[in-house]
Amino acid sequence: LTAEQAARSCRTLVVGGEALPGADVRAWLARSPESMVVNEYGPTETVVGCCVFEVAAGDPVADVVPIGRPIANTRLYVLDDALQPVPPGVAGELYIAGAQVARGYANRRGLTASRFVACPFAAGERMYRTGDLARWTPDGQLVFLGRTDDQVKIRGYRVEPDEVAQVLTGCRGVSRAAVIAREDVPGDRRLVAYVVPDDPEADRDRLAAAVGAHAAARLPDYLRPDAVVLLDALPLTFNGKVDRAALPAPDHATGGGADRGPANAREAALCGAFAEVLAVPTVGVDDDFFSLGGHSLLATRLVSRVRALLGEELPIEELFTTPTPAELAAWLAANADRATDTRPALRPMRHREASS
Repeated sequence: LTAEQAARSCRTLVVGGEALPGADVRAWLARSPESMVVNEYGPTETVVGCCVFEVAAGDPVADVVPIGRPIANTRLYVLDDALQPVPPGVAGELYIAGAQVARGYANRRGLTASRFVACPFAAGERMYRTGDLARWTPDGQLVFLGRTDDQVKIRGYRVEPDEVAQVLTGCRGVSRAAVIAREDVPGDRRLVAYVVPDDPEADRDRLAAAVGAHAAARLPDYLRPDAVVLLDALPLTFNGKVDRAALPAPDHATGGGADRGPANAREAALCGAFAEVLAVPTVGVDDDFFSLGGHSLLATRLVSRVRALLGEELPIEELFTTPTPAELAAWLAANADRATDTRPALRPMRHREASS
């Protein structure tokens, strides 16, 4: 079964969690013209999906695909600061009301009160304040525009960068910290931490490692920065806030393993696979996948790349315990029988009609 055949076998593709680029939808529908793409929007506080937009081949597709219209028993409002509806084309904050709205957050009365507010359009009802910016189109579709605060989505997870920065300032040797989400490679958004040491003479490599260990001990995987950048001072705007636009891009260059070349073809292939997946120029045999910005989704991509290059099956959990090309090459050599890709090849099957 080829990739083209697999694409054509799909009839409905439901996408959610991130803004949906129109270019991706156009590319998919070109490969699978008989399918339909459903862009679904909805926060957890409204039992996830509460607004949908469907697009099929031949439909006009904007650069940013709308999130559409509310589902049954749900009402969506785009309001200004006075909780008044804004006209089509004007940005406002999105509020959700109806049967799907949750009761609140367990044991968090303050947060519940700030997010689940009285609905001015229906007596005795509440609505959920999403914190998302949106606008109505003239034909009654909603378009997502971003956030009213600094909250971002990283691989589908909600992230408050300032809360991550607050955790990092608790690390010994750190004076100040800032965390932002960067997308230096299109489609690959990552958290980057910027740290100012309290001692200008501190060993910066050691402090960066300590900050990473501090984050790993206190934060779940999706909240851990993919890179730690040491600065003499955080750049500030004229009013004293961190100038996020002036924060430099991290250097995901090779680490200490760049000094030793690959010892065999397997190590060379793994170095190339690491570099391709991580989108860096080169990777040394002793460079750590996760220290170079790798994460669980990229780990899945690396396993697939190793399978294609070497015809060997690498268990994804092995990457977390042996995260360098040299270590993985040694593991694959020692587990040659186990690592061989023995999965049966996919083959076309005749569609079986459902019995009446």
